[in-house]
Amino acid sequence: MIPRADKDSQARSFRWRSAVILTLVVCGAAVLVARAVELQLVEHGFLAKQGDERTMRVVKIAAHRGAITDRYGEPLAISTPVDSIWVNPQDLKDNIDQIPRLAKALGQDQQSLLRRITSNLDREFLYVARHMPPEAAAHVKALGVPGVYLMREYRRFYPSGEVSGHVVGFTSIDDLGQEGLELGFDQLLMGEDGAKRVIQDLYGHSVENVESIRAPRPGRDLVTSIDLRIQYLAYRELKSAMRDYQARAGSVIVIDCDTGEVLAMVNQPSYNPNDRDQLQAGLYRNRAATDIFEPGSSIKPFIIAAALASGQYRADSVVDTSPGFLKVGIKVFEDEHNLGAIDLATVLAKSSNVGTAKVALSLKPEQIWDTLTGLGFGQVTGSNFPGESAGMLSHYSHWRPIGIATLSHGYGLSVTPLQLAHAYATIGAGGLKRPVSFERTSGPVAGERVMDARMAQSIVQLMQQVVAIGGTGKRASVMGYQVAGKTGTAWKSFEGGYSTDRYMAVFAGVVPASHPKLATVVVIDEPSGDKFYGGDVAAPVFSNVMSGALRLMDIPPDDLQNVPAATLVQANDSP
Repeated sequence: MIPRADKDSQARSFRWRSAVILTLVVCGAAVLVARAVELQLVEHGFLAKQGDERTMRVVKIAAHRGAITDRYGEPLAISTPVDSIWVNPQDLKDNIDQIPRLAKALGQDQQSLLRRITSNLDREFLYVARHMPPEAAAHVKALGVPGVYLMREYRRFYPSGEVSGHVVGFTSIDDLGQEGLELGFDQLLMGEDGAKRVIQDLYGHSVENVESIRAPRPGRDLVTSIDLRIQYLAYRELKSAMRDYQARAGSVIVIDCDTGEVLAMVNQPSYNPNDRDQLQAGLYRNRAATDIFEPGSSIKPFIIAAALASGQYRADSVVDTSPGFLKVGIKVFEDEHNLGAIDLATVLAKSSNVGTAKVALSLKPEQIWDTLTGLGFGQVTGSNFPGESAGMLSHYSHWRPIGIATLSHGYGLSVTPLQLAHAYATIGAGGLKRPVSFERTSGPVAGERVMDARMAQSIVQLMQQVVAIGGTGKRASVMGYQVAGKTGTAWKSFEGGYSTDRYMAVFAGVVPASHPKLATVVVIDEPSGDKFYGGDVAAPVFSNVMSGALRLMDIPPDDLQNVPAATLVQANDSP
């Protein structure tokens, strides 16, 4: 038996241990309760914030850029969804062994990718691939590599490729306008990205959308003035001429005389904006709006316009060009033949340097200046096309007789093809100068009166002789239509003077001459071979483009009396 004393001792020890344990339990419980109260009430905000920082993210909702279409809704530039791959190098550094798999899925060199990641370990965001097709990006995502994420973006696509590349331009990889209408209308086209708050798991996958912070705002669409049918036609004809004459470059512009809208604008050499390897300044520069050149004889109708405006000349006035040359200072200006006494129509038809120089020298310099500046020379056209040049026209106070004579046949001033087309469109519009527009217009377009309507009509009638038999521009004729225009062939300038074997061949005109609707300029830079005159090289391009454009726009003929009867019968018999 256990002695009573021992039993009492054991009982006291048990009670003491029980009290200690109970006290510890109660204290522990009290501490837990106190801590729970502290966490739930005192530190709740801090802990919630810390939890959100580890699981909650604000992600971008990409907004697509507005589309660009031609005047009839045909797409010129559209945005398509793509995915970009980015990584968090700090998360990926613990999974370096996954780099080979990632590099293979991305189609990249393993060592190059490894160097990029390991040299940016201080960053939390690094693009490793941009604008991948969604199906290819999904394959990368399926790898489940920690620290690798997808971002939805949009890539610009240009359905008409190089046909409209110069006028439409292109965007950067971040969808910002870089050239052409993409740059000029960037604020209109560019959308505003949205944002939302999401909960992500350990691997960065979105588990739950918490809230929308800001809805994306898509960019607005741009309906241009371009008629893609005429654009294709001009592109084809210019490219064919470039090949036939082995030319260095070329441009074609078509403007609606009634509205100032640019219906077509093409250049060669061209480029495909879908291929970023072709985005080189020498290819994507829009020569029609940015490059200046001396227009040669294509300026002569405006000198005649100044003469009519002065009141010293009428449309039937006669100029004596004998003996076929004119000496001004130390410079001698010559015609190919002694044309004798000729009227103003023949001055233009034969492109008489002597006749035009005599007319110009008989006028006050400010009279020529007023006409040229009124038509827009020396100024931008108002098109707001990025990089457009204003050309060069010095003030008449600096002109001397030799300079006036030189100016009269297109030297000593510089223009862009767009400027020249704008001036001819103003003549075609009866002396109303309308701003050049690359946006489709609706309704009548107001213009500034810069020339009397009857005088503008007289200039158009005089220019018709240029395209008639015996004129320098007879190859610009269009069957069934009256054409008014002017050829130009100018030596190219270089440092120290002018080349004698490099030319700019030009034809500019309006159709139909009875009521001009279209003004077109064709410029061929440095045609090679035996043919280099504007009437031989540029005029046929004008004829082919206008023949198709007039038909496409359903503009009725105004010269059926000169169409062979057999042709009319054949047209009537066609379905």
